[in-house]
Order: sequence, then structure tokens, then C-alpha cells
Amino acid sequence: MIKLENVTKKFGDFSALENVDLIIPKGTSFGLLGSNGAGKSTILRLLSGIYRQTSGNVLIDGENVFDNTEVKKRVFFINDETVQFGTFTLKGLKNYYKGFYPNFSEEIFEELRNTVKLPEDKRIDRFSKGMKRQSVVITGLASGADFLLLDEAFDGLDPTMRIIVKRMLVDAMLDRNLTTVISSHNLKEINEVCDSVALVHQGKVVFNRDLDSVKGNIHKVQAAFAGDKNYEKADFEKYGILHYSRSQSIHYIIMKGSEEEIREKLAEKDPIVLDLIPLSLEEIFIYEMEGLGYDAGQLD
Repeated sequence: MIKLENVTKKFGDFSALENVDLIIPKGTSFGLLGSNGAGKSTILRLLSGIYRQTSGNVLIDGENVFDNTEVKKRVFFINDETVQFGTFTLKGLKNYYKGFYPNFSEEIFEELRNTVKLPEDKRIDRFSKGMKRQSVVITGLASGADFLLLDEAFDGLDPTMRIIVKRMLVDAMLDRNLTTVISSHNLKEINEVCDSVALVHQGKVVFNRDLDSVKGNIHKVQAAFAGDKNYEKADFEKYGILHYSRSQSIHYIIMKGSEEEIREKLAEKDPIVLDLIPLSLEEIFIYEMEGLGYDAGQLD
């Protein structure tokens, strides 16, 4: 398991992370969601041992990561930049990482390389952006690491390659209980790949939840009430609403809870129309942010 305990990371006077607590169970696909500069990449660099935390503990299976060679052999970090590999050929990149990962699989590497049809002897700086990303992803999957960290994993990939890379990740998770931690500002990508997600904003984890529970525990309500009692936002605030607006006789309310719980709460208002509408994952996070007092516009 991955565990961050009260972790703060400072760069001079700037706090990139502040008092972060996070648990990522083994064998899961975990998403770090947030805008650019939120602190997602800092978390990944702490987990891979590139950065040392200013305070707190960064643990993998109970062991500190920084300066721990044995733990680092179990972690593969795919950066959002690939310029450092430019002078390598794909074969050279493979051989480079084989020296650090004792469980590196030539068989898996060749299988994945053939899947994405990458040339083995061409310099990586002559690849397209998407090909560069594919090169590092297949190397990471072949490394035999137990924990794969991906920073903006699908950036630069065309739609077809996105599908192929996602399938490769899912297959690896199923075949060998691989734990993946994926940072992204793209809600759609997180929704398609991850089991759980943490929202990172201004160096803090706003919340950390299972995606299925997130989707089933917040709803958009369209309602009209008998006698048109001129209800306003204040009349619904006792239900812990996240958002309210009104257009003529129709009230639009964002509420937490199951469908049954919401219908039961609003029954006392004598609704003549009560429709519950599914929210997209993006809408859910925006309303959650607003409910917590954050500026949802900063997620763009």
C-alpha cells in the first residue's frame, strides 16, 4: 500500500503540498485529479523518491521511499516530459532500465512494442510526441515494477493509441495486481481508467473517494411544488445542498445522498414534479468544490 502521512513539501517559501494524508490500496488504479500546479506531480515525485518531503512520511508497504533503493526497484515513474530520453533508441532505453529493474521482462517488452509498432533502432527524439509517450509506457509496463506512476499519462496520444495504452494498463493490473497512480486534469481519462480518485487543489487533498460512491451519492434535482410556495435557497439549506437555482416554478438543486434519501427529504415539501438527473463526473467535482467553498473555475 501507498501511504502519505501529514506530508508537506516546500520549495523555499512556497508550499507545493501542505499536510497531505493519502492512502492508495495495492492493486488499485488511483487517479490524482486537479488543475496544473495543484500538486499532483509533486506527489508522484515524492512517491518515486525524486523529492524528499519537508515533513511527514511517504511510505510504500510501510517503508520510507526516499533514498531507499529496494523500494525504488518496485516503482516506475513516467514523467510528463520525455526529452531526457532523446538520445536513446528504444532498444537503448530498454537496456538502460533493465539495469535498475531486476524483474524486467523482455517478453512483455517485445509484445507491447509489437502492439504499438515502434521501431527499435530509431532515436527517440525523432519520434512523434505520442510515440515518445508510448515508448516510456511500454518500458514501464515491462519493468516488473509493482507500482506504476504516470504523470498526464495520455497526453500527446491520438484516440486510437489512448485506447491501446488504457488496455495495456488494465491488462497489467489484472495479470499481476499492478498498482497504478495516474495524474490528470482530464476527468474523462480518470473516469475511464481509475477505481478511486483524489482531488488535489492548491497543495491540499480536497477529498479522496471511490468513484462509484462519488457517482451514486450526488444528484441533480428538478422539482416543482404544490401551491408554488415561493421556496428559496434558504428553504433547502437544511438538506446540505451544494447548489441551488430557480427558473420560474422549477427549482434546480444539487444534493448529496441516494435517490431514496433525496426523495424522502423533499417529500415534506409536497413536490408535484420531482426528477433526479444523472450528473457527469465533471459536474460532480465542480459542485463538490463549490460546496467546499473553492472556486470551481480554478479547475479549468
